[in-house]
Amino acid sequence: MAERSFFISTDQSLLDVALIWDYLANHSYWARGRSRDTVEKSIENSLCFGVYTLQNEQVGFARIITDYSVFAWIMDVFIVEEYRGKGLSKKLMEEVMKHPSLQGLQRWGLNTKDAHGLYEQYGFERISRPDWMMEKTKKPA
Repeated sequence: MAERSFFISTDQSLLDVALIWDYLANHSYWARGRSRDTVEKSIENSLCFGVYTLQNEQVGFARIITDYSVFAWIMDVFIVEEYRGKGLSKKLMEEVMKHPSLQGLQRWGLNTKDAHGLYEQYGFERISRPDWMMEKTKKPA
């Protein structure tokens, strides 16, 4: 069972930045090609959650951008492929949603291409007014 074999922490000193960068830059659809400098800077300026084995091997990650009062955006969520199917993404989302510093927020956001079912379990819905949303994008450096 996932709860007994893994733990989740927001201690940034535990993060395996090389693993996070490699996963995002080489294995994700949303951050392919992201530079290591960009990953490091994004970690420094976010509330990060790491998923670890009891031997402190990192196997998952989520990054939250927030003002801690009104808004939070969930980004860069992943579980390393060989550890999928153990309930870790659910456990990770439970920890994110119950984190004491994130209680009372008025709005949460995220983008996903293929994990709608996971996020719907935590109250996320498709945008009701997509015509209100705007974006400006730039290719990663």
